[in-house]
Amino acid sequence: MKKALLAVLLTAAIAVGGHSTDVGAADMPAKAPIVAANASSPWMIRLRALVVVPNNDVTFDQMPGAGAGWNTAVVPELDITYFFTPNVAAELILGVTRHSATGKGIATSGAYAGTDLNGLAVGKSWLLPPTLLLQYHFTGLGAFKPYVGAGVNYTVFFSQQPGNVANNGVTITRLHFRNSFGAAVQAGFDYMIDRHWGVNVDVKKFYLRPNFDADANSGAIPLTGTAKLDPWLIGVGVTYRM
Repeated sequence: MKKALLAVLLTAAIAVGGHSTDVGAADMPAKAPIVAANASSPWMIRLRALVVVPNNDVTFDQMPGAGAGWNTAVVPELDITYFFTPNVAAELILGVTRHSATGKGIATSGAYAGTDLNGLAVGKSWLLPPTLLLQYHFTGLGAFKPYVGAGVNYTVFFSQQPGNVANNGVTITRLHFRNSFGAAVQAGFDYMIDRHWGVNVDVKKFYLRPNFDADANSGAIPLTGTAKLDPWLIGVGVTYRM
């Protein structure tokens, strides 16, 4: 009798144990996928000090031989980059710059032949040049990460001010540059100090040639022309990879 009872208890224990194991396995939550601790975010931000060097070639249609040049400026620049793949990224560049134009040369022909524009204060303007670039980043070089890019720029001219200062009998009394599209190319590199921080060196060339119209001597001399700015933008700054 005792042997029969012991056999029944052992059978019951095995059955209960097997059932509990099955339920535990069924109730156990699925393991979350393991994310690599060193996976990089697709977002990168750079802050640069930027030297903007225009081409200094502004021509007046009515005064062949005379023109103007724009000054070099140093400004801050912020850019935001998104990586679609480790090699392909898009960069949006944001910043503003202010330039002044100064006359140069003497008109050689036309109705205003002999007009001396040397030293004439033509005017000043702020430029907002948002630029979108598609980039290719070279990999496999360790901390050194070079890239090249090309894209489009749209420059907005605002707070335009004529010179309003007489020089050799000429005073620019109205000045208006038209907003303009242009192409942009780029080359540079990041040198990463650690996963997140690095230094950046970047050179861009904008092909920017806005048309303008102006008045000299309160409208007595109407002027039109093209500003062949085509600036170089040379930047050095800090990189942060999120």
